[in-house]
Amino acid sequence: MPFCLNNNRFFVKLNSTRPLLCPIRHVRSCSLIVQSRATISSKSAMASNSVRVAAAQMTSINDLASNFATCSRLVKEAVSAGAKLVCFPESFSFIADKDGESVKLAEPLDGSIMQQYCSLARESGIWLSLGGFQEKGSDDAHLRNTHVIIDDSGSIRSSYSKIHLFDVDVPGGRVYKESSFTEPGKDIVAVDSPVGRLGLSVCYDLRFPELYQQLRFQHEAQILLVPSAFTKITGQAHWEILLRACAIQTQCYVVAAAQAGKHNDKRESYGDALIIDPWGTVVGRLPDRISTGITVADIDFSLIDSVRAKIPIAKAITTEARARSKEIT
Repeated sequence: MPFCLNNNRFFVKLNSTRPLLCPIRHVRSCSLIVQSRATISSKSAMASNSVRVAAAQMTSINDLASNFATCSRLVKEAVSAGAKLVCFPESFSFIADKDGESVKLAEPLDGSIMQQYCSLARESGIWLSLGGFQEKGSDDAHLRNTHVIIDDSGSIRSSYSKIHLFDVDVPGGRVYKESSFTEPGKDIVAVDSPVGRLGLSVCYDLRFPELYQQLRFQHEAQILLVPSAFTKITGQAHWEILLRACAIQTQCYVVAAAQAGKHNDKRESYGDALIIDPWGTVVGRLPDRISTGITVADIDFSLIDSVRAKIPIAKAITTEARARSKEIT
């Protein structure tokens, strides 16, 4: 694994493959960019049928300006790496130190916080997946955990509010009750983009496979986005397994941006941002699970077609649905 030092940042290459208009306390001070084998091999053959994406890994804190500075830097790195879409994790813009901070901070999607990110997308000429924005809810006591897609002109193309809320007593850890301050979403959302048809989700949604089945077989998703802030305990046990199973069962690429490391004295995230292909192979990963950086990989549309043709599960599902329909009628 060759490393080169450039402006105090490590650049690593692995030899394996609808419109709406502070101090950084990271565990690592350097920034990592990782290219997968899919990115660095067979470039001429893939050029006409592939497009590059980036997944970010970061440690957000309770400082909007600091987090925006980190996101801005990672966007620049993604653009330099040739990515057309960069995906940020859940709570990318803010992670509270104290109870109630996130609700007080929450804004509508046309508020000043999101407008900063719209400007960033426009000025950088890249699409952004912002997974887990604190959108103002229907009353002052609630917010929505909203995944926002912004295009390269700075317009919001789509948004999805997290359906499955994290009400969990983590074994050996703390108790979480997201529903105490968050309104659940109701709608399943997919949206077209330059890197394919995106299926939107947020973090805890990952444990509910029927959502991804609907995104794939009813909404025709090609890439499933899973921005997350998994706890360290649950991440160690289940993160990669769940993501790879999701890719295999849906025959989609999965792009999972991740929060990483200690955000404050009470909260720590697992990290390990991943990009996984439709065969279930990890094609993008940072070598350091808790560093700040991006991993990039090419979405190969011919691979999606090939996997789906060889194991035609969509055809079987359609046949079963027709049979059930006949039984009902």
